[in-house]
Amino acid sequence: MRKTLLAGFAMVVLGAVIVAGARWTSVGQQSQFVVGGALIDAGYGLQDGLESYDFEHHHEITPEQVWAELQKQNGRAAGMRHTFPRTPRHALVALVVCMDARIDTNELVGDTRHYYYVIRTAGSVMSEREEEMLELAVENGVKLVVLTTHSDCAAERVAKTEALRARYPSLASAVDERESRIAEFLARPAIKAAVDTGALAVKRVAIDTLHDELAARVP
Repeated sequence: MRKTLLAGFAMVVLGAVIVAGARWTSVGQQSQFVVGGALIDAGYGLQDGLESYDFEHHHEITPEQVWAELQKQNGRAAGMRHTFPRTPRHALVALVVCMDARIDTNELVGDTRHYYYVIRTAGSVMSEREEEMLELAVENGVKLVVLTTHSDCAAERVAKTEALRARYPSLASAVDERESRIAEFLARPAIKAAVDTGALAVKRVAIDTLHDELAARVP
């Protein structure tokens, strides 16, 4: 823990030096981005060991205790945001990502947060509602839509397992329809026109769940 604290403090000092001395240069901005990401990772590392502040107090924790813990954690996080407000950004990218908790979209895209809209559904499956949300995002300035799947996906496992399909028929059916839904989205007149004119790119990627690595996905 002491080493983590020292490393975190060193990164804070280094970040302050970089911000003060090289903010407006290309190298300085890149350094800020890298150091900022390292600071975030250091923060996660510091918090990961604090089980007394986490939901893992004991296996018998009740739903109401979880709710109370969530409210307490939100209070801490909101207090930090009041003290250190974020700079608002116009989103340029829309991500469709599975709801799997192992996937942290901030880490996935280098923690550039407010440049991204995120739609999270089980199995990264879109309905007409999500299609409309993406079209609205494109109308509001999004230039890139990234459609993802990921390794070790529970929703995909349901679709591939007869016993699970019987228990979760709607989820299995949704995964079955994923490809047709994507084709439907791409065929929407506004989306097709934006892609044809080069105003919009739509990319399909597979996420390595363990490492948050993106790889091109072929349907």
